[in-house]
Amino acid sequence: MMNLDWEKLRLFEVVAEAGSFTEAARRLHMSQPALSRQIGALEEQIGAKLFHRHARGLATTHEGEQLRAATHDMQDRLDRARDAIDASRDRPTGEIRLTTTVSFGSTWLARQLGDFLDLFPDIVVNLMLSDLDVDLAKREADVAIRFHPPFQTELVQKPLFPIRHYLCASPAYLERHGVPRSVGELGQHRLIAYGDAAPEFLKGINWALDLGEEGAPRSAALTINNSHGVLQAVEAGAGIAALPSYLIRFSGKVRVVLPELEGAVFRTFFTYPVELRRSLRVAALRDFLVSRMTAANLDIDRYALSA
Repeated sequence: MMNLDWEKLRLFEVVAEAGSFTEAARRLHMSQPALSRQIGALEEQIGAKLFHRHARGLATTHEGEQLRAATHDMQDRLDRARDAIDASRDRPTGEIRLTTTVSFGSTWLARQLGDFLDLFPDIVVNLMLSDLDVDLAKREADVAIRFHPPFQTELVQKPLFPIRHYLCASPAYLERHGVPRSVGELGQHRLIAYGDAAPEFLKGINWALDLGEEGAPRSAALTINNSHGVLQAVEAGAGIAALPSYLIRFSGKVRVVLPELEGAVFRTFFTYPVELRRSLRVAALRDFLVSRMTAANLDIDRYALSA
């Protein structure tokens, strides 16, 4: 692979524009012999003549024209990169690869991002959804909303509003099977759970199976390894499940049962690598999430929504 010296390419561009070594040397404040040697070394490296002489000075050869077109393209890219870097010092710009869980990202968060883009039109968001942690240290994503403290100590973590869970069912299910009035009555109902495939930090999501049980936990009639899928089943009348408050708000179709019970509470964090600490676009997203992830926007009045 040919490694070209950018300084020699810069000198070549000046010579081509000036049309003579004498004028180019004057513009560059260097001697003509030194300039000729640099261009000669570049021609040797490329293996082709870049100029031919004529009565009025120099003209680029076919190979010289090809090289000049390439250097123009490279210069344009460098100029755009420099402009982007300069702009990013003054205003948030560029791409953010944001990762979070499938249910939170595909429901509540997706509905907020339009407002964020209105506020910061020079930022592009790539939302990457997974219930498994994407490795930020390996730059598989830039930032994350996590439902647990970061396991990696080298990551910055900003606490966000905690997510609470409540038992819910559809009005149709409750009409057919009745409303449970005590924890003991849950054993008479179909329960829906996240399933054994839940990551370790999500194990508490199935707290309803252990409520009031001294022995083995209750069995779920249906398990689904995604909270949004659990919501779909609850809305369709499949049974009772613990749902996060943001999904209850998102749905608007389910009722809270046993509202005096508050289930699993997940602490949430906006987290990112230390090297992005001074990134304006990361700071913009962090501050936006802090302002939006509040009790008013995420939690519910469980008694007002109770069956």
